[in-house]
Amino acid sequence: MSEDLLPRTVWALLEVQTTARPAALYALALDAGDANAQSPSSVTDAAFLKPPQGCEGTAHASASMGPANLRTEGDVGESAAPNPVSISFAALSHYCGQVATLFKGQGLQPGDTVSLVMPNGLNTLRLLLGAMHGGWCVNPVNLLSSPEQMRYVLEHGDCKLVIASPDWAERVQAVLATLTRPVGLLVCCPDMDADDSLLGSLQPTPMPEPQAEAMALLMYTSGTTGVPKGVVLTQSNLAANAMAISAEHRLGARDRVLAVLPLYHINAFAVTMLAPLAHGGSLAMPSKFSAARFWQQALHAQCTWINVVPTMISYLLEGAAPKGESLSHIRFCRSASAALPPAHLQAFEQRFGIGVIETMGLTETVAPSFSNPYEPTLRKLGSVGQASGCEACVIDAQLRPVPDGTTGEIAIRGPQVMRGYYKNPEVTNASFTPDGWLRTGDLGHRDTDGFFFVTGRIKELIIKGGENIAPREIDEVLLRHPSVLDAAATGVPDAHYGQEIMVCIVLREGCAADEVALRAFCHEHLGRYKTPKVFHFVQDLPRGPSGKVQRLKLLDWVAQA
Repeated sequence: MSEDLLPRTVWALLEVQTTARPAALYALALDAGDANAQSPSSVTDAAFLKPPQGCEGTAHASASMGPANLRTEGDVGESAAPNPVSISFAALSHYCGQVATLFKGQGLQPGDTVSLVMPNGLNTLRLLLGAMHGGWCVNPVNLLSSPEQMRYVLEHGDCKLVIASPDWAERVQAVLATLTRPVGLLVCCPDMDADDSLLGSLQPTPMPEPQAEAMALLMYTSGTTGVPKGVVLTQSNLAANAMAISAEHRLGARDRVLAVLPLYHINAFAVTMLAPLAHGGSLAMPSKFSAARFWQQALHAQCTWINVVPTMISYLLEGAAPKGESLSHIRFCRSASAALPPAHLQAFEQRFGIGVIETMGLTETVAPSFSNPYEPTLRKLGSVGQASGCEACVIDAQLRPVPDGTTGEIAIRGPQVMRGYYKNPEVTNASFTPDGWLRTGDLGHRDTDGFFFVTGRIKELIIKGGENIAPREIDEVLLRHPSVLDAAATGVPDAHYGQEIMVCIVLREGCAADEVALRAFCHEHLGRYKTPKVFHFVQDLPRGPSGKVQRLKLLDWVAQA
């Protein structure tokens, strides 16, 4: 397809699927607490394809459609719960029109920002998609935010309306009372089968396609240093990476992903919610991640791929493997949002028989900008892969490209790169080179095959006696010790060296290892100079919503332990 004809908005992505395959399944709700969840084909076709109230005249499949025909429309499943809640592409189009009616009834105009303070659920999903489809900008608020962080986001983001789940409504109302402007609040359950859905029997309002460069998503970074930054992503940014993700992983209409990551994080937002709109596949969404139920959910929902973060892989490795059931229909496991230790990648593949595709991206690039190849034999252990959907290079402190094999800052340029940081021109300008490359802040190098290797963050680099030390190198060595479940190193002030190395250790349950043993292990594998001076044993590590260890918080974390 010519680039001029490619979809450039969320509206256009959905239009393609609604026109071509209206009855195909887009989303299926799974109950994370249901130990007896079945999978999609045991339900009747009517349960899957019943038109939403008020749209019986739209192009839905009839209730007499047989199971075989249902699968050719893109359903890969054989079913999951007695009466699962699901959304077809045609139903999603109808719901998007209802969201437009709701927002117009609140006095909102396309271009206004709507904030959501809601956990995962099909209501959450259709409000997010409905807003962007109609030309509004969505701001999913991180549920791990402190009250002060939430206040900053809602104040700084200029939202006109907040939609909160019932368990968050009182807290959000308290925050809104402190803002310098009036902001409306609506309460909505995240689950679509709840009685208090805001959409109810609203008649849909048809909306024209938004401009490709209209702001569609305002997502705030975790703010590990200073206040959070609002990343401005356009309709075309989102559409470009939805298509790039689908192409990179060879996804099609018969693919279904287990969507366990929170929609307020860019990984879930782009990879599990938007990408299926590009390739016509579907997602199965529990309310939250459960290591104990993960494989059961993936099996019963007939998922063909899974999208997780390294922390989840660590938990799954600690849990039981499915007994007597094959995972062979799961084509691959996609890992992103934080570095995956090579030892964990190898252990996961050996234990579960599922290949891992390691990727990397940023909120500023609509999630992935690097990916290992789909073909297992072409992947490189320890690499985040090759540039995906964009260009990438490595630059020095003077912003000049460096030769392959030389460590520097990784930079990205492409259609998924953000417009900038909301109301923050100084930081926006500092984040781009004069010729338009986004500076990621990640240190690494590119090999002669075009694979990128990340060694750390510029701000997290430990400088000991003038020697640059990547914390990740220390982490990965310690993770090879049989008693260590997790580890994170950081720099601490030192009168002689400027900085020394401190490491926080989480031991495996039932295992014992003291500082003497771990120091000897580090001496053997890292050498004396890179061996940590300070060892702290902790119950867990501070992490952001994506699962990344927040190294710059480790000192405070230890002080509070």
